[in-house]
Amino acid sequence: MPEHRFPPGVQAAGAVLALLTALGPAQAAAAPPTPATPAPTGPAPAAAGARFVPGPCPSTPEPIEALATARCGYLEVPENRSRPGGRTIRLAAAVIPATSPKPAQDPVVFMSGGPGGETFDDIPYLVSSGLNRDRDLIVMAQRGNLYDTPDLACPELDRFYAASVGLPSYAPRTERLMLDAARQCRDRLTADGTDLSAYNSTENAADFADLRTALGIKQWNVYGHSYGSNLALTYLRLHPQGIRAVALDSIAPAQSVSLPFAWASAREGLANLYKACAAEPPCKNRYPDLERTLNEQVRTLEAHPLTLNVAPPRGGPPVKVVLDGGALVNLLVAKAVPFKDVPAAIDELARGHPERFAQARAAGSVQVTGQSAHGLTNSVVCSEWLPDHTASDVRDAGRRAFPDWPDPVLAQAPQLAFQDQVCRIWNVPDRTARQRVAPASTVPTLFLNGTFDMKTGPSWARQTARTLPRSTTVQIPGIGHWTVPQSPCAQKVLASFLTRPTAPDTGCVADLTWEPFTITPK
Repeated sequence: MPEHRFPPGVQAAGAVLALLTALGPAQAAAAPPTPATPAPTGPAPAAAGARFVPGPCPSTPEPIEALATARCGYLEVPENRSRPGGRTIRLAAAVIPATSPKPAQDPVVFMSGGPGGETFDDIPYLVSSGLNRDRDLIVMAQRGNLYDTPDLACPELDRFYAASVGLPSYAPRTERLMLDAARQCRDRLTADGTDLSAYNSTENAADFADLRTALGIKQWNVYGHSYGSNLALTYLRLHPQGIRAVALDSIAPAQSVSLPFAWASAREGLANLYKACAAEPPCKNRYPDLERTLNEQVRTLEAHPLTLNVAPPRGGPPVKVVLDGGALVNLLVAKAVPFKDVPAAIDELARGHPERFAQARAAGSVQVTGQSAHGLTNSVVCSEWLPDHTASDVRDAGRRAFPDWPDPVLAQAPQLAFQDQVCRIWNVPDRTARQRVAPASTVPTLFLNGTFDMKTGPSWARQTARTLPRSTTVQIPGIGHWTVPQSPCAQKVLASFLTRPTAPDTGCVADLTWEPFTITPK
């Protein structure tokens, strides 16, 4: 789902993007050979003329230590493989060497979230999580991302998201400003010759197939999180050659993701948080009616929004913030308030102290312009997630999940406001029939999910595993979206899986619990 970043104050409108701990020692037993997989269906496994061109590593705003020893360059591929002789695009890639003196010969390739999340910015999280300890780590920016040519950034939308913290979430003026920004971005990109229909999961998957071939890698492991898990499943289905194992973190199943999906995931993550509070006596005693209190606040704020002047968490002058029901829901889904503080924040809000949520909302006023590839986001969402349902389907899914919330809130999927209208502007072909196919494979697969994840509910892993018979499903208590950088246990499970894909060591999960909730005085 649109995505990601861990520090408090994540963006809660549009494409949103923990302390990281080192991974413990992995066992070095050899993995059993992976059985042959069925022949792929769909496009050819590699594009004629695709090649890797060595070059300097990207110059990132903040130095990334791992790039100092990396082998970097660009993968050159056709923009649209169905149009021979068309434009060629360049995708930035880096091979980060293993720290082990005797690394395994099968590297790990990473597929980032989003769609449209900035990939190279993920490298410090991956390295701190131990992904390049025993094998090389390969990172490639998905087509249209920062450091690619073309780059499908939409500074027009970045400016809108910064301003939107001071607007009612779903008011007509807010909608108009967002649609104007989307239209301006689309017009600019297409005027430059960009074929927006070519920025989809099928082409993305083919890019990774071409990368493996161009680098001369016989076999590798795939690790994808959020939209990257969606992409990894597409890749497994269409290009299974050379895949040794697949790890899926915060699963967004390709066959299931849609706007109604967002409401089911939000409900599951919140329900698990309610249960955790009820199971912890101090939390249960201090916040005995947490769900009812939140329901009341969503209704109250949607009917009577608060307008405040609040300084962003990382400093700067105060900004105007509108806190309404839609904003409250988006902040929760985005984990803009740490989970341990959510019960206290809800209770404080009900007592007339909205500071935690208001400051989290103010964080969205500070945007890194041009970092997220909103063009890729909209091309994927509008072609693969949206076309097979109606606006009323979104509202009805919201009513099933949260029957006590008002319809104006439920009419918009969390973090995907006005997407129907945006997609009419974006105007890319419907690809749902091609994309909504469950992969069937005997490649060993690992599912990692956090129980508090409100973007991609953990139950989707069990459903997706039905067609992947050699799969292992793990839930990490108290963790939200993207488990590995946040959980030493998840890191150990992933390392064990990469060593022995058919028999990972999941023993550390049994002793896990969530971080105790913050208890404030009455």
